[in-house]
Amino acid sequence: MNATAVLLWVTIGIAVAFDFTNGFHDTANAIATSISTRALSPQAAVVLSAVFNLVGAVVTVAFFQAKVSNTIAGTLAFKAGLVVIMAALLGAICWNLITWYLGLPSSSTHALIGGLCGAGIAAAHGLDGVRWSALAKQVASLVISPPIGFVVGAAFITGLLLVIHQFKFRPVRLNRTFRMLQVVTAAFVSYSHGANDAQKTMAAMTLALVAAGDIPKFQVPLWVVFLSAATIAFGTYAGGWRIIRTLGWNILKLDPATGMSAQLTGATVIQVATLVGLPVSTTHVVTGSVMGVGASRKLSAVRWGIGANIIAAWIVTIPCAAIIAWVTFAILSTAGLHG
Repeated sequence: MNATAVLLWVTIGIAVAFDFTNGFHDTANAIATSISTRALSPQAAVVLSAVFNLVGAVVTVAFFQAKVSNTIAGTLAFKAGLVVIMAALLGAICWNLITWYLGLPSSSTHALIGGLCGAGIAAAHGLDGVRWSALAKQVASLVISPPIGFVVGAAFITGLLLVIHQFKFRPVRLNRTFRMLQVVTAAFVSYSHGANDAQKTMAAMTLALVAAGDIPKFQVPLWVVFLSAATIAFGTYAGGWRIIRTLGWNILKLDPATGMSAQLTGATVIQVATLVGLPVSTTHVVTGSVMGVGASRKLSAVRWGIGANIIAAWIVTIPCAAIIAWVTFAILSTAGLHG
């Protein structure tokens, strides 16, 4: 096995590690609301989320193509080498672990895009390493999607409460019904997360294969689809309990109706973005939906201080991951790694 082949498989191994951190980092998006309202036990919620992450990733790429992967692959303005991809992934992994340790639901998508930008700028010795028009499209979708989740969540829960008050349903029966619906919407969020987020790792692995000359052009191989899907499912099964506490309890005290509404509206926004090839943050969209359903009922119900901390983490994710990736590329290059 030559040096390029070794470097390729090391890069793919790092991509798998990123995919795993993405899974346990973003588990909270799908299951925190269901656990906090006791619609699902923690163990059942994690298993359900893992299964539907796997299904979402495989089904979406098989029937709707890897549109999100293609978008991510267009971040750099040059054909990336293996060291660039490796540095980008390590930058994203480091930032994922930092925010996980702090219990902040930041974005793995932001982290990977930031990592690609930092490593690309370092490799090109300047800003020309990034295709800024493509980055602008990605950042726009990432910035706009949380407010959309907020607005759609607020509108949905408002309409739902009007219907409930109009027909005067019994509270006990309503709570039981919404808890059952939360199982369905938790599966929907997990499916949407797998469909969108697993494609980011597929993009990194496919870029590595192109860089190593194993495939002639950017086209996601079938084995990459299954590896990415399985890894994000295993990561989900590991669970990110620190972030689950933040999203399920600390931002807003959820009941079955608000929990179901946040899950349904968040997953719908993610699905629409996936079908048109836009990389959005599941974390941001679901958090926006949670805050939206809370604010629509009572502004004081949302702990805005915690929300402000989360937004601050969102803002600094791309530059922080970029800096880590830039430094990582410099270290790898100094160590004599090329490719």
